Amino acid sequence: MWAFGGKLVDKDNKVVIDSPETIKALEYAKELYNYMIPGTLSWLDPNNNKAFLDGQISVTNNGISIYYATKTSPDPKVRELNSDVFHANYPIGPVGVATESHLFFNQMIMKYTKYPQAAKEFLRFMMEKEQFDPWLTAAGGYIAQPLAAYEKTAIWTSDPKHTPYRDCVKNMRPAGYAGKLGYASAGAGADFIVVNMVAEAASGSKTPKEAAERAQKRAERYYKV
Repeated sequence: MWAFGGKLVDKDNKVVIDSPETIKALEYAKELYNYMIPGTLSWLDPNNNKAFLDGQISVTNNGISIYYATKTSPDPKVRELNSDVFHANYPIGPVGVATESHLFFNQMIMKYTKYPQAAKEFLRFMMEKEQFDPWLTAAGGYIAQPLAAYEKTAIWTSDPKHTPYRDCVKNMRPAGYAGKLGYASAGAGADFIVVNMVAEAASGSKTPKEAAERAQKRAERYYKV
């Protein structure tokens, strides 16, 4: 959706998901779905890893965990895949700029904490190079750094196959793009509004237009609160 210029809401938090750009993206998703193996609509988080490592698929949208499995698996057949696994950033679509989603280091302090200064000090401590570099390296490239300075951490170049994950946060868009983060964006994400829209259009249970219209109505309920 982002790659085609679609978005859930505009910068003023007005729901705009039912747009020509979104519909173009859904038409593309429907075409792409014809080349997917059966059962993908019912997949849970681990399913694409399992399908890839089992040789059922040869390309998937995933973090670095599949590659890590080819390094550490006790199964020799899985380890044989290691040299054939490669990574790349998302293709740039008609919108003309990179649009990605990825895991990065979240950190927050609840307002009700009894020790806000101690919590802030802990976060500051963890973000220092002496602590953060080893932590980032131990993650093996699975989590991207939120600060530009950590683009230089050795994990991103110690193995060239790690490098595509280095810039994910630079290219990342939040789930509630292009509006403000908050109750509405969190609710829309938790309710799988965009995910369900794509699944409906890709599977043919609804036309791209019908799926976008339904997503628009569902999202408006959150953004009216």
